[in-house]
Amino acid sequence: MGSLSFALGRPLAVLVLLAVASCSAAPGTAETGTAGTGTSATPAAPESGPLTAELSQFRDNYSKQVIEIQLTNTTGEAVTVLAAELQSPLFAGAINWTPDPAGTVLPPGQTKSLPARLPAADCPAQAPPSGQASPSGPDTGAPGAAGSGAVVEVRVVPAAGQPAKMLTAGAADPFGVLARNNAEMCVAQAAEAVAGFRFSPRLELSADGRRAVLRMVITPRNPDGAEAGNTLTINSIGGTTLLEEDSVAPWPRGLRVDAVGPERDVRLGIRPARCDPHAVAEDKVGTLIPLRVTVGGREGILKVDAGAQLRGRIYDFVTSACGRQ
Repeated sequence: MGSLSFALGRPLAVLVLLAVASCSAAPGTAETGTAGTGTSATPAAPESGPLTAELSQFRDNYSKQVIEIQLTNTTGEAVTVLAAELQSPLFAGAINWTPDPAGTVLPPGQTKSLPARLPAADCPAQAPPSGQASPSGPDTGAPGAAGSGAVVEVRVVPAAGQPAKMLTAGAADPFGVLARNNAEMCVAQAAEAVAGFRFSPRLELSADGRRAVLRMVITPRNPDGAEAGNTLTINSIGGTTLLEEDSVAPWPRGLRVDAVGPERDVRLGIRPARCDPHAVAEDKVGTLIPLRVTVGGREGILKVDAGAQLRGRIYDFVTSACGRQ
């Protein structure tokens, strides 16, 4: 994790937090001016700071583009965080955590996750060549490394009645959360220009109830166009924690999708991928169907959500089909 006291090399993202604390700044922590003054000073590089920061994402937020700014209080006194803002060149705007007016109290030695919704991704016209590292990946932990370390700026109140002071630090991204979300959102943006993808709420069950068929509806963006437009290729479709391919109705591979032409349905045969008691009860992403696509010079994953109505029917199907095994 990055320590809330200094910057890690040349960061690819900047996280700004507004906090108040009942204690004074930790020895060696860099102060960059009082609140509202706009003054700054070159920070020293202390060994540690009062907080550490790390980026993560809960699985049930994968389809919502919500990440977690995880803060850990390493001091012996409580800290109240009033606001958090993350700046990254991978996104078109600031990534903000919106708290209650009173903020959130971070007790000594504890970690809290602050949810922050991602804005639109900043997608270059030309995608990186296949196999080339994206500009933001897992944090290597080394200062100046080409990871996705974020600089955290934290405002703290050293004592009651005193003006807030700014601290800075690096926020680690060990799972490459920013890079992964940027890549997926840029693929989705490119795919949106070709066609819309959704699932019909209908679920066709086999006679024995052990298999079913999903219908993916593909709607070209320019159905009445006279000339060929943008294209997309569905290279393959992946299984999920709940569903896998049924060989009776195999999933398409190398399917070309054009921006012109009529709407069409694609049949996907499914069967339960697992039948343990926790499969449905603890599901987070089992009805988020991943399509591996090539579009607009990009290759990546386009996730299509089953939607609430179909999701419930899939859960009922998996439960029933597993009971017939």
